[in-house]
Amino acid sequence: MDVSQYMSMFLEESMDNLQTLNEALLDLEQEPNDIDKLNQIFRVAHTIKGMAATMGFNNIAELTHKMEDILSEFREGKLNVTREVVTVLFDCLDTLEKMVRNIEDGNEEIIEIDSVIQALESVAKLEEFQEDKEVLEEESFSENENIDINLNQYDISVIEQAKSNGFNGVITQIFLREDTLLKSARAFLIFQELERQGEVIKSFPTTEDIENEQFDTELIFVLITTKTKEDINKIVSNISEVKSVNTSYVISKEDDKKESVNNTLEDTNANDDIKSKEIVSQDKKKEASLGNKRAHQSVRVDLDKIDKLMNMVSELVIYRTRLEQIVIDDKSQELIETLEQVERTTSDLQDLVMKIRMLPLEVVFNRFPRMIRDLSVELKKEINFIIEGSETELDRTVIDEIGEPLIHLLRNAADHGIESKEERIAKGKEPVGTIKLVAYQEGTKALIKVTDDGAGINLEKVKNKAEKIGISTEGLSDNDIRNLIFAQGFSTNSVVTDISGRGVGMDVVKTKISSLGGSVDVISEEGKGSTFIIKLPLTLQIIQALLVKVGEETLAISLGFIDRVIDYKEENVKKTNGEEVIIYRGNVIPLIRLNERLGIDNKESKKKYIIIVKVGEKTVGLLVDSLFGQQEIVIKPLGKTLKSLKEYIGATILGNGLVTLILDVAALI
Repeated sequence: MDVSQYMSMFLEESMDNLQTLNEALLDLEQEPNDIDKLNQIFRVAHTIKGMAATMGFNNIAELTHKMEDILSEFREGKLNVTREVVTVLFDCLDTLEKMVRNIEDGNEEIIEIDSVIQALESVAKLEEFQEDKEVLEEESFSENENIDINLNQYDISVIEQAKSNGFNGVITQIFLREDTLLKSARAFLIFQELERQGEVIKSFPTTEDIENEQFDTELIFVLITTKTKEDINKIVSNISEVKSVNTSYVISKEDDKKESVNNTLEDTNANDDIKSKEIVSQDKKKEASLGNKRAHQSVRVDLDKIDKLMNMVSELVIYRTRLEQIVIDDKSQELIETLEQVERTTSDLQDLVMKIRMLPLEVVFNRFPRMIRDLSVELKKEINFIIEGSETELDRTVIDEIGEPLIHLLRNAADHGIESKEERIAKGKEPVGTIKLVAYQEGTKALIKVTDDGAGINLEKVKNKAEKIGISTEGLSDNDIRNLIFAQGFSTNSVVTDISGRGVGMDVVKTKISSLGGSVDVISEEGKGSTFIIKLPLTLQIIQALLVKVGEETLAISLGFIDRVIDYKEENVKKTNGEEVIIYRGNVIPLIRLNERLGIDNKESKKKYIIIVKVGEKTVGLLVDSLFGQQEIVIKPLGKTLKSLKEYIGATILGNGLVTLILDVAALI
């Protein structure tokens, strides 16, 4: 069978499943008794194993099979969910991810899995405690006596959650007649009848032993059902070749390692629904199945096709703009009405394509809880990681690029920001540090904040470092000094570690975000913590821009940066520290004459304008000669020849067919 046609589906679904496992393991580490989460992990691991085996990737299947063994011991109560065991499972997931990546890249490197398998086996032996021995009563019970039996933690959790949803946990003890010829067949008939009344969660002997007829005449089943023990007794008693039946509600003997089922049921806190164990009628199952088929209908589309569609829509917007110019010149009423229809349709199509390209930040954020967890273990710090606003959507291009800067900021917060437990207690803080990753939309921008309640930025250290590398701090505000950490090669950490301190992290953050048309700023208070604020455009393809004239050149400025436009008055221009500023509403705003900055010949004009732009916490005035108005423009890359022009993010084609450069406001400031 040729499975190559399914390769892309296998790779994509494997990465999705591995990410799901990462998140679920993190949750399980926090709540070791969450049965639903454990069942989810087991199902996903089983899916990966089956897919890998089908595709012929036996190493992946073997490693996942060993993972299943550990997960089975969790379910059976033989193994505790500890940080050490979860760490080994994470190592296993990392190895699986590397193997999938190699397949995706066509890399034939053979990854050794023996050490990982050995770690899985050794941790099981180290943590394993002796399996509970089921204590069964040998003698015959009267109908009102309790059948006492020990169950493992998994069974207990299932029963206690079922009870909170109105079900009963019933133990049924059945004795077959000694002259029963086909004991195995009779036992399975009993099993099927009990399954019709509820769900059998435990069987003594096991179903395998029943199938091989490795039992005497006694059968015991643990059942979750809406029926009473008397109902079950009556139903089973009517089955032929059954000698006697005893039923009891679940009560277990207490030992040193397990709490009794009875006590657990009395103390249970029924917060979660037991979805996997809920008993529903056949009709309800059919309805649920039909509902699932109707929901979440989607198709997988190659990203290149979406990019091509976006480019075609961009071209359509350009031609629409040119048509508008022609209609203005011809003043044809019929053309105006037709063009209005075209504009509406084009706008709807554009909005639709933009939404298709948008992805939630969740696809980036979901990798960070695992990273922070590993860092907290490595740094021996206790860190509470909070994510808010992961549903905020950004253009796919931005999503692809934003991961690396966020990794730098989060690692920096964990290493430099959050203090050790002892330091925090000495400062009167909570022993557990907090790092927050927050995202939300603000107009045409998306804001991402990385906040920690750690030590904050030491201004004196930043000043000293700045002086050493030749940066003057004279006349700079505290906030300007803090933002010096984004300078190339700037680091106040004297010790180089694998986590941070090489002096490249913040520079990379600044460069990457600027290349996306965004900005990054820092707010910090020593001893209280720091907040890094990233502002990004929602899309990089089609934007609203203000067209301006500088000398004889027409330029475009994204509306996302513009705060307001004011008239230029010479008397409002002052000089401070050799730099021009304007006084506006009591605020001192630096002034940039665009013709001087961009090397454009000056043009005398009667009236000039100042465009006040904001990038992060900085506000600057840009002096231009005249305004052409607002227009929707398509951003086109400059290409290799003009790539060195740092003042521009790209170019656009106007309605008259002329090419206009788009200013990179963040780079100018």
